[in-house]
Amino acid sequence: MAPRKNAKGGGGNSNSSSSSSSSSGSGSSSGGSSSPGARRDTKHGGHKNGRKGGLPGSSFFTWFMVIALLGVWTSVAVVWFDLVDYEEVLAKAKDFRYNLSEVLQGKLGVYDADGDGDFDVDDAKVLLGLKERSASKPTVPPEEPEPYPWLEELVPEGAGEDFQQEEDGPAGEQQPEDDFLAGSEADDRFEPLEAGTLQEEIEHSYTVEETASQVYKQDMEEMMYEQENPESIEPVLDDEKRYHDADDITYQDYDQQVYEPSENEGIETSDNAGEDSHRILEEVRVPPTEEQQEIPPETNRKTDDPEQKEKVKKKKPKLLNKFDKTIKAELDAAEKLRKRGKIEEAVAAFEGLVRKYPQSPRARYGRAQCEDDLAEKRRSNDILRRAIETYQEVASLPDVPADLVKLSLKRRSERQQFLGHMRGSLVTLQKLVHLFPDDTSLKNDLGVGYLLIGDNDNAKKVYEEVLNVTPQDGFAKVHYGFILKAQNKIAESIPYLKEGIESGDPGTDDGRFYFHLGDAMQRVGNKEAYKWYELGHKRGHFASVWQRSLYNVNGLKAQPWWTPKETGYTDLVKSLERNWKLIRDEGLSVMDEAKGLFLPEDENLREKGDWSQFTLWQQGRKNENACKGAPKTCSLLEKFPETTGCRRGQIKYSVMHPGTHVWPHTGPTNCRLRMHLGLVIPKEGCKIRCANETKTWEEGKVLIFDDSFEHEVWQDASSFRLIFIVDVWHPELTPQQRRSLPAI
Repeated sequence: MAPRKNAKGGGGNSNSSSSSSSSSGSGSSSGGSSSPGARRDTKHGGHKNGRKGGLPGSSFFTWFMVIALLGVWTSVAVVWFDLVDYEEVLAKAKDFRYNLSEVLQGKLGVYDADGDGDFDVDDAKVLLGLKERSASKPTVPPEEPEPYPWLEELVPEGAGEDFQQEEDGPAGEQQPEDDFLAGSEADDRFEPLEAGTLQEEIEHSYTVEETASQVYKQDMEEMMYEQENPESIEPVLDDEKRYHDADDITYQDYDQQVYEPSENEGIETSDNAGEDSHRILEEVRVPPTEEQQEIPPETNRKTDDPEQKEKVKKKKPKLLNKFDKTIKAELDAAEKLRKRGKIEEAVAAFEGLVRKYPQSPRARYGRAQCEDDLAEKRRSNDILRRAIETYQEVASLPDVPADLVKLSLKRRSERQQFLGHMRGSLVTLQKLVHLFPDDTSLKNDLGVGYLLIGDNDNAKKVYEEVLNVTPQDGFAKVHYGFILKAQNKIAESIPYLKEGIESGDPGTDDGRFYFHLGDAMQRVGNKEAYKWYELGHKRGHFASVWQRSLYNVNGLKAQPWWTPKETGYTDLVKSLERNWKLIRDEGLSVMDEAKGLFLPEDENLREKGDWSQFTLWQQGRKNENACKGAPKTCSLLEKFPETTGCRRGQIKYSVMHPGTHVWPHTGPTNCRLRMHLGLVIPKEGCKIRCANETKTWEEGKVLIFDDSFEHEVWQDASSFRLIFIVDVWHPELTPQQRRSLPAI
């Protein structure tokens, strides 16, 4: 190596110097031999003539510095050019720790004195004679405890067969495996499952993009493997990091599949579900307190108190009962396969454990997790339904640790919601609240369950109960504020929404709450509205302060106003403008002869006035009865699939009477553009603002804007204003996206 060679060279110089001195001494023998001091100087590389030679110490120091500097620059290069895959290195180190742990545990297992399946302090005391040897533990699962009565699903009274049909899917209709994420695109961030319909502006609908207290599930999952493998415990991440980077399977990496319950479904089940929430389950038995270590809801909350954070970190769920501890090595081996992504092997391993130990809750929970993972991998609803049932089976076994009951039923509820089984999810949440009445995070989830079936009244009662117990619960506050605003209690909703967002609690940093807080502030004249819109934009909820739609496809061109040429839909625009009188006349005819077909705007967008609409197409579906009133207009439009096939828009007449003001608002999605064709336009008093530019309509002319940007309308004329609204797909959407995007 280079340093060794250089050191040798330094030694050579010293020898040369010594030889020179010796030769000089022999050449002048009359002068006597050299003095001891001279020898010392020569020995150390000195010269008699006073010239300083290269000292080995100096040479060593110099090369030491060179090597140190080379090391520093090499490290910089490795990091800068990403020459080392640190994730792989860490993974291998972690595997080594796990394997070493298993080897050591296996070696020491022969010294197990108390029969708990491993070697620990108690075993050492027995071997040292400090403690008596206990009776050996049974090697078969205990059968005496009564199981949780969950195998027979609780059904709200009156729901009957309808409920069961939802749990099992539509009768006689087997969904194919590839329908798991039907209609999703990788770059579509907040897409709803096409199971119901959203109102045009989604003003007061509630959809779930992250289940209410998902953090709890993720925290439990993060700590579960640590608890089963104490040798491999790593430093606990802070709550925020753990919230975003949980290792276990969730479907948040996919397009957010959201189920919008239909109006009828919500009405049909709300009363019965409310009754069921108060049902007493006398036969339910939670394991004794010494077998559970319940994580309080406060662990879901951010805190700046270091002591409190430390307490939260130390809380670990207990997922193994006494029997499962005796088969811990087998459980760990199967779990390791799942953690490494070997899903099929993990499924087989856990199924083998379930057959071998049918009373093992942890083995059955592992099987449920593997089925969950496999459903994601194969995108199969059928496998996911199987996982949902297995999660329920876990809770039905005897002697299940309370933390495992909670984890299993919470996951079951989340998966039910994912499939659109909202009422089934609600019943599961009711069970959880009954079993763990002091866990406010479960009550928060129950409130969301009610919101998802449109039962705002019961949801409101739940959040009032939570806030009575924990007045600073941010999650309850934002949802309570959301409900108040939906009830048009605008001023009352503001403090709840504001304080809830400011709390920073998990589940509060959601675009819907920024959206509704800003909207409420605008309606009461509070100038802080745009401060909250700006904050929502900075936190990634809105594309900009002006563009605040929540169901978006990334990367689409965004501007408030468009020209026909920019859209690429010039043929459609020309056809509308050429035939504007025909379209106008059919609209006026419907107004005169069948005023009942024009329905009042019902999305709470008006501050005052009279605004009605007559719809021909909704979500890409033609209204045959409506088109009978405007047959020529409908025939004309059928030539343009960019509008009739726009499943995120409408085609409709819109009449607005004098004295009407429409609040500033935004549409639900950036996937469409909106055309306004002027039909009957008063000379003065009618205008529309989109973002910071205001325009007026002209008869026979088309205005085009992106209604995902904030827009506002005034009608201060002396007569009605009639326009024709035509929504079209955003021109940059691909044909595949247009076919697959769920309807709004």
